[in-house]
Amino acid sequence: MKEEFYTYTLPNGIRGIHRKVRSGAARCALIIGAGSRDELPTEHGIAHFVEHGLFKGTEHRKSYQVNCRLENLGGELNAFTTKEDTTIHATVLRNDFSKAVELLSDVVFHSTFPDKELDKEREVIIDEINTYKDSPMDMIYDTFEDMLFEGSELGHNILGRKRDLMRHDSAALHRFVDRTYTTDQMVFASIGNISESRIEQIANRYFAQYPATTRSYTRTTPGLYTAFDREQIKHTHQAHCIIGNRAYSINEDKRLPFLLLINILGGPTANSRLNVSVRERNGLSYNIEANYTAYNDCGMAVIYFSSEHCNSDHCRQIIADEIKKLQTVRLTTRQLAMAKRQYIAQMTISTEGNEGYMLGVGRSLLVHGEVDTLEEAYKKINAVTADQIMEVANEIFTNNSTLIYR
Repeated sequence: MKEEFYTYTLPNGIRGIHRKVRSGAARCALIIGAGSRDELPTEHGIAHFVEHGLFKGTEHRKSYQVNCRLENLGGELNAFTTKEDTTIHATVLRNDFSKAVELLSDVVFHSTFPDKELDKEREVIIDEINTYKDSPMDMIYDTFEDMLFEGSELGHNILGRKRDLMRHDSAALHRFVDRTYTTDQMVFASIGNISESRIEQIANRYFAQYPATTRSYTRTTPGLYTAFDREQIKHTHQAHCIIGNRAYSINEDKRLPFLLLINILGGPTANSRLNVSVRERNGLSYNIEANYTAYNDCGMAVIYFSSEHCNSDHCRQIIADEIKKLQTVRLTTRQLAMAKRQYIAQMTISTEGNEGYMLGVGRSLLVHGEVDTLEEAYKKINAVTADQIMEVANEIFTNNSTLIYR
């Protein structure tokens, strides 16, 4: 099978990955291994603030020039921050690709973070924080994760709090960037109808000029925690509930059987076990889902639902019953084959979205140092056994924690 992507490394350690596809549009992203878990105790919210600040002016451009550079060409520039990385990405017509790469280079390596612009952007982020507070579904996820990783680098909100933002000035943002935006933690990912030689030439032109830098610290793995069962009064129209536990890291082999388990239990399909038992069979909830987030050294698995207050206990009991079935009743050969086929199809279809595929393989290269082809991924999924799925169900979904909003 022909390789789906081309990888290379620049002299300063920045890694690159490219997939050539037939398309009039070209996409690129600089993925940086710096997120909210890299913040010092006095820096909460600063990784996300830096992401916003990257658009507020560079040594070569004012804020409006950054914002208009690609938009005037019909393209777009955007960014997002997670607990472990920050991604700046652009989409343009193929002929404008080098302009997009030059702009990414400018905002990442030459941003000035002018205090006057930061003062305005604080208000934008405070509004973003308030938007989350108005959404119980979003807020309960953040609160549950804070509790699950309390006392660790993962145990605080990505957005930070208003009082945190008020003390972050230009000098603070520069210090964070200098400490965390190192070239050994950067991957340049791209996808489009551009040759491999041309991609590497452009990457060298705009990124290789910067000196090689190396991260000088290591992340601390979260310590042990005690399971909890907590209720918070929010006076919401519905009850919102999360049930979950810590889970496997992105580097553990058990991650694959667990991904299959999560998809069977509460994946995005109408025939997931929780959707069938809670929504279709009993009509108790409109929103019910299971999710798994894998970090470099740990992970989080959760089941979320919303329901009428009077139905929340019934929902919790059904969820407990479905988990128990997966822990005690081995999947039949047919059930396992169907689960694998469904997951492989979902994965294959997701690669048709060029942007999502690009970001996925880019982060995989950043974390693992390599990327599986689809064929290799299929082999690994097909090798999962029914016993492995039972094993991970018992390891993760035992002694769960619960948070409910009422």
